[in-house]
Formats: sequence, structure tokens, C-alpha cells
Amino acid sequence: MTRIFSGIKPSGHLTLGNYLGAVRQWVATEQRPDEALFCVVDLHALTVEHDPARVRRLSRQAATLLLAAGLDPRVCTLFVQSHVDEHTRLAYVLECTAADGELRRMIQYKEKAAKAQAAGEGVRLSLLTYPVLMAADILAYGTEEVPVGEDQRQHVELTRDLAVRFNQRYGYTFTVPRATTPAVAARVMDLQQPTSKMGKSEAVGSGIVYLLDEPEVITKKVMRAVTDNEGGVVYEREDRPGAANLLDILAACTGGDPAVLAGGYSGYGQLKRDVAEAVVETLRPVRQRHAELAADPAAVDAVLRAGAERARAIARPVVDRAYEAIGLLVP
Repeated sequence: MTRIFSGIKPSGHLTLGNYLGAVRQWVATEQRPDEALFCVVDLHALTVEHDPARVRRLSRQAATLLLAAGLDPRVCTLFVQSHVDEHTRLAYVLECTAADGELRRMIQYKEKAAKAQAAGEGVRLSLLTYPVLMAADILAYGTEEVPVGEDQRQHVELTRDLAVRFNQRYGYTFTVPRATTPAVAARVMDLQQPTSKMGKSEAVGSGIVYLLDEPEVITKKVMRAVTDNEGGVVYEREDRPGAANLLDILAACTGGDPAVLAGGYSGYGQLKRDVAEAVVETLRPVRQRHAELAADPAAVDAVLRAGAERARAIARPVVDRAYEAIGLLVP
């Protein structure tokens, strides 16, 4: 049996990119005889300027959407990161294993720090160290497999490095995990800026399809998607990013191959109409189920409490073992 862990940050409303690149893959793992843990990583949302009330609201919304997308709490463990103290307990131990230089080389740190500085904001220390907290999220559960979007692969590689280093220095303690990504739509791009990821944290949403967007809003966003000036529909990621993004989305929604799908179109009009229809139908059951679950927030909270209890029972002995290995007294 393989143990699976992944998390999603409540820094904004969940998007089509989150769904196709991660969440749908999480749901698929429930068809396997594995042990899966999925987490709303709310502590990670504190690394930048934020509204506390909004973080709380988005954390519950994210959990509700994960259930609406098909996660079954009878089969997997769904919980909120801050509800399990072992994450922060282990993070400090791993900070004592990580090096300053390797954290400063993280691509997302460079991008977000530069963005904060350009806006005249300070860069929080937690922005630099949060990949170590992410490593703690993963390693605390003896995780073997981490289903993530392509943009998170570097962080999983850091997690692997820290696990190996700790094991070599202090004795075998952690399972060394591996990242897995979906074959298609591992990184859905912004419809208005097809060379940039469709990110839930962006302030402007004209190129972002949110899971709770109404069908007419989805259609409008897709129909206004940036494509290419050249004629014909060709699947070329580097040279034709707009077309490639639409084809990736269509392929992910319909189960096709983007390069093969391209051959069925002579222009972008019909491609956009088909993509819009496919996205609307893919997200329709998620929106409907979310409305049902959102009407009973107490039931969602009960799922999260039960998930935190199960997660804590798995993580505590792993973290205690790490404390003892590094030289701490364990009560």
C-alpha cells in the first residue's frame, strides 16, 4: 500500500488549473488501494500580506470544494494543516537540516520576493522558509507519493534532499517521497497570458477560470482567450502557447490527445467554443455539489476534525522519532 499526501493553499479561489493539475488527480487516487491524505495548507497562506478573515473563509471553501470534487472522507483523510501541530514541530527540525542557499534558489521564492519588493512590501522570512514547512507536511506522514502540479516539483525535490540528508546524518527516519504529475494539463496557463500559470493568487481574474464561476462567465473568459496571429491550429507549446493551452485544457476535459485534437480545427472560433463547453460540463457537478455542502458548514467542519485526528495519529510517532534522532528529549 502506497501512502499519498498533497495539499492546496487557500490563497485565493480554486481555479481550473488547480482542478486539472492536482485535485482531479487526487480524486483518482481513491480508486487505488492506497492510503491518501489531503490537506488545506493554511499556514502557507500567511507568508505574504493577507486578510485573516479571508484566509479562514477560503480555507473552508477549499475544503468544501475538495469534497465537492469527489474526495470521500471515508476513503481518504482530509484536514487543515494548522489543526495538526506536528507540521510546525517538524518544520523547525528540518530548518536545522536545510541550507540558506538552497532555499534562496527556489524559483517561487525568487518570483514572489521580487513581486513583493516591486510593490514596496517587505519580504517575510516565512516566504523563504515555507518550502521547509512543505517538506515537513510531506515527511511527517511517511509519504511515498506526492501528486502535484508541475510548478511544485522543485519543492518535492527539496523534500527528497532533506529526507536523504537527515537520514544520512541521524539515522534512517524518513521515507523519501516522489512527485507525480498528470500527463496532460499538469500546468494550466492563464487565458490572457498563456506563458504564465493560471494562479489563484492573482488579483486580476480575466484569464482565470474559477471553479465556482457561472457557465456564462466561463464561456466569456474562454472565448476571449489570447491565441496566436498565425493561421491554423497547431499544438506547439513554445511557439504557439495560446493554442497549446486551449488544446491542453480540451484534452484534459475530454480525455483526448492535444496534438491529435489540433488536427480537427481550422480556426480558433470552434476550438474556443468546444473548450468552453468542455470546461462548463467538467465543472458543473463540482459547482452543484459545492452548493449542497456549503449549505451545511457544520458537516464540513466535522469532516475536518475527524481528518485532523487521523492525521495526528499518523504524524506524531514519525515526528517523535525525528526529535529523538536529532538529539531532543521526547516526553
